[in-house]
Amino acid sequence: MRFIFLGTGTSSGIPIIACRCDVCRSDDPRDTRLRSGAAVTWTDASGNERVVFLDATPDLRQQVLLHDFWRCDAIFFTHHHVDHIFGLDEVRRFNAVMNSPIDIYAEPRVVQNLERVYKHIFDRPNNINDSFVASLITFRLHPAEPVELHGMRFTPIRLLHGRLPILGYRIEPIDEEPKPPFPLAYCTDVSGIPPESWALLEGLDTLILDALRIRKHPTHFNLDQACNAAARIGARQTWFTHIAHELLHARVDPDLPEGMNLAYDGLVLGH
Repeated sequence: MRFIFLGTGTSSGIPIIACRCDVCRSDDPRDTRLRSGAAVTWTDASGNERVVFLDATPDLRQQVLLHDFWRCDAIFFTHHHVDHIFGLDEVRRFNAVMNSPIDIYAEPRVVQNLERVYKHIFDRPNNINDSFVASLITFRLHPAEPVELHGMRFTPIRLLHGRLPILGYRIEPIDEEPKPPFPLAYCTDVSGIPPESWALLEGLDTLILDALRIRKHPTHFNLDQACNAAARIGARQTWFTHIAHELLHARVDPDLPEGMNLAYDGLVLGH
């Protein structure tokens, strides 16, 4: 069972367009950040390889090619912002390779926005020309109501992204003793954790948490806020993601509290 950081950057990616700051000019590969998304991979009880994406970023094609994925069993969406859904069209290639539809999981509000943005997928009969579009099966999620999928459990966690309610996910095996990095919680684009959600963040081996920059931001944890939340949650290891171009990896990472680090694209947790 593995957790893979497909991207750890903000909605603009790093380097951002028309910027010559230290991070955007850095030759450290950890400072090159595609849009934030992740994958969970495992072998199920029947010996089948499984791949689940967390969000479908605008960089999904590049991320898939970098990691040589040949399948996608499901996609769990955190919310409907552009940097988390604009790669959905790319999964049609997996439909062709697998000869099957792909399950997508999202809150009803997010499903409505996906249907609006991707009308050519969800209302295919009304396309002027029939063409090669993704084949998807939609499942609507609700906070704290887990989904069991091929031996893994994905439990939606209510989080706040400014005033927008979004989802994080607690991920763990169903029937076997979890091994690091699981149980794991993926919590990107977070500015607040509601009282009812803290219980779902207990007993984690690994926490993935939003930490945008040093300065405060209205819709994201800054680094201090993320460190404080991580200390309260108390996971064995915390990795920060959705990182802006204000945080130079080599400068910031060594000064973080023990057990907390900046994540980077391509980082693989587990074996």
